[in-house]
Amino acid sequence: MSKLFEPLTLRSVRARNRTVVSPMCQYSAVDGVAQDYHFAHLGRFALGGFGVVIAEATGVSPEGRITHGDVGLWNDTQEAALARIAAFLKAQGAVAGIQLAHAGRKASAQRPWEGDGPLSQADVAARGEGPWTTVAPSALPHAQGWHVPEALTEEGLARLRDAWRSAAERALRAGFEVVEVHCAHGYLLNEFLSPLANQRTDRYGGSRENRMRFPLEIIESVRKVWPQDKPVFVRVSAIDGVVGGWTLEDTVAFARELQARGVDVLDCSSGGIANAYDGPSGPGYQVGFAERVRRETGLATMAVGAITDAAQAEAIVAGGRADLVALAREALFDSQWAVHARRALVPEPTDFQDWPVQSGFWLRNREKSRLKRKG
Repeated sequence: MSKLFEPLTLRSVRARNRTVVSPMCQYSAVDGVAQDYHFAHLGRFALGGFGVVIAEATGVSPEGRITHGDVGLWNDTQEAALARIAAFLKAQGAVAGIQLAHAGRKASAQRPWEGDGPLSQADVAARGEGPWTTVAPSALPHAQGWHVPEALTEEGLARLRDAWRSAAERALRAGFEVVEVHCAHGYLLNEFLSPLANQRTDRYGGSRENRMRFPLEIIESVRKVWPQDKPVFVRVSAIDGVVGGWTLEDTVAFARELQARGVDVLDCSSGGIANAYDGPSGPGYQVGFAERVRRETGLATMAVGAITDAAQAEAIVAGGRADLVALAREALFDSQWAVHARRALVPEPTDFQDWPVQSGFWLRNREKSRLKRKG
């Protein structure tokens, strides 16, 4: 039997297999509201047999979006649009997940295909999409030419704790079964963790313990309102990949704190705090991060990054390197990757049980006819 396609139970939530669609921004929302595009985009992965489908980084507040096209979760209209998606994912056998995020100093940006830089008056003229004030731990821009953010005050931090808590409550009402807190890729909570972005001198800056404080407060606020029978994931940049930045040793220490606060899975990515990145590369280049956290802390982990092949994914799970395997661009390339991978790993020609019955029934009959002709 395939280990990749064994079910996994986290608290009371059962995933049919260990494959996950990683949250991927589509930059196609209108005023933070997910559209029919998002319904079709995410729905195809549930039809494609993935165990868990995580909706894209969803802003907990308007200024927390990366771009004008990001999904949000701060009002009823946004909640209703996402509830429709969550219901469909679950109806097709997938676990519905959502990632809650705040872009910090990387907010107020253009969509990738519109320049991928900070918004300016030229964007107002071109598309009517102007910049907004960004916030961060310290008044340090992401890179040269980017907006200089406002350093968050104690009052600002309190508002963000409320925003994350409110967004988690909305996600729960919308029917999501997994919530992931985004602490990666140079966005707000990663900025607090990294000494490269966090140069505060109060209790939220300086030592590693202090830099972890605000992300842990956010995670505590989410865990408090998220039901005890449902899991919480956290995505981290396991390394900044920049000299003087956050390290894997820091991530192991952070993982222990997360574990103590009821986090169920650490989703191990990397980079994003700066435009430069000096870290591993190649197929499965981040798997070692997930493996080390899992080995040293016992916390369940999710591996992500350049995982494309069924045998590769199977080896990661079967070898105990991670509990879940997440795909992003490979899922875009093949939204039915999960059912195709299962057929590659469990080669029973007429087995289409993981396919939607509407297609599996006909494909099974076609395969039986082919085998009969060959016989």
